[in-house]
Amino acid sequence: MKSGPLGIFDSGVGGLTVVRAVQDLLPAEDILYLGDTARMPYGSKSPETIRQFADEDARFLLAHGVKGIVVACNTATAHALPSLREKFQLPILGVIEAGVDAALANPQAQRIGIIATRGTIRSHAYQHALALRRTGLLIHAQAAPLLAPLVEEDWIDHPATELILKAYLDPLIEKGIDTLMLACTHYPLLISVLRKLLPEDVFLVDSATTCAEHLQRELTRLDLLAPDSHEGKLEVHLTDLSEEFEVLARRFLRKAPGRIQRAVLGGA
Repeated sequence: MKSGPLGIFDSGVGGLTVVRAVQDLLPAEDILYLGDTARMPYGSKSPETIRQFADEDARFLLAHGVKGIVVACNTATAHALPSLREKFQLPILGVIEAGVDAALANPQAQRIGIIATRGTIRSHAYQHALALRRTGLLIHAQAAPLLAPLVEEDWIDHPATELILKAYLDPLIEKGIDTLMLACTHYPLLISVLRKLLPEDVFLVDSATTCAEHLQRELTRLDLLAPDSHEGKLEVHLTDLSEEFEVLARRFLRKAPGRIQRAVLGGA
């Protein structure tokens, strides 16, 4: 099992932030990435549809012999992680638990803002997990449905993106947040813009980095880490091929992705 690849899936380009963080932290690991670009975004879909999509994503990765799966999508983690763990007998990690751990690592954190897709906000997964871990928190959740499509279009440095981000952030800033959770793996690509708009003392929780750190702990605990002497490779599969994704892949990955392959899922 140690020699098998890690499977990582997301609805689109956002999961590349997790891939990059895993490559930086665990350079010996082979990674098989699946981006369900034909059906993104997941955040606007019903919970039932999200669970169906996540099941098909996981089955695709399992067919390629992965030793573990990272659900690099907050919406899929919120709605599908328990059912995936019930169905499949291998380690399956999501992004929510790691993000909550990071946010609450600061004992002074009291006013926590969350930005995410509508699906993640409506699931109350972050709000519930935070409230269970620490009483007395003031939690302010803001749906930000336009951000993931803007990242997918590579509009990260576009003036329109900054204006839209400001509209989402202003209500949270007015509430005096001390922590902002980026509860979508697309959003770490916007950190440079976020830093311009947020007060300096607001702590940012990057779901990609926290997820990679959680993965490292789990692989160590399960004795599934690849040998240090191995040089990890990346294999990318997409359900819809586009030049835009390839541009983003080259921009945000530590290593060039090589030839991107088309994936065919159950009903895709």
